[in-house]
Amino acid sequence: MAAGGAHGGDTPREIEALIDLMARLPGLGPRSARRAVLVLLKRRGALMAPLAQAMAQVAVSARDCRICGNIGTSDICAICADDRRATGEICVVEDVADLWALERAGVFRGRYHVLGGTLSALDAVGPEELRIPDLIERVATEATREVILALNATVDGQTTAHYIADALAATGVSVTSLAQGVPIGGELDYLDDGTLGAALRARKSF
Repeated sequence: MAAGGAHGGDTPREIEALIDLMARLPGLGPRSARRAVLVLLKRRGALMAPLAQAMAQVAVSARDCRICGNIGTSDICAICADDRRATGEICVVEDVADLWALERAGVFRGRYHVLGGTLSALDAVGPEELRIPDLIERVATEATREVILALNATVDGQTTAHYIADALAATGVSVTSLAQGVPIGGELDYLDDGTLGAALRARKSF
């Protein structure tokens, strides 16, 4: 790409590359990415340099928890390592963002299981592409009494919930789902803490 091609003027190639990378982030298009990069450039010492350093550190230290799939800085995340969270309840979520949303709300004190997505025939995503086999193994080996399906109220989310419920039917473990307050098509990461808390407290058998 020639300098100044996509973003106008005589923008240096390095800055264009940064804008292009920023534009790939969720919620940022080319124009928003350009504005964000301009802010960073104007505040290079106070904002851009610390941000670059923090990103470099996280890129090296970030780990996926080998038990639940949460993202942390060790092989076992702080939640799984906390014996006080061994309540026999496993809350199943689609993505780490949903786990973080529930933790922000402070309404769940058990442990989690991150699937890494949902079943999707169109995208050729089956149980083996997700962490469903790991969940079934956890239920079999841990003292699990309840699996809470906190999946997004989308078609794929509910299809995944039904698959998991069927897979766990023979185990005898209680399988529940979030109740009121989660609108059809709603995603957990965008719900307020009160709605999440109400939905979790009023969960029902699946």
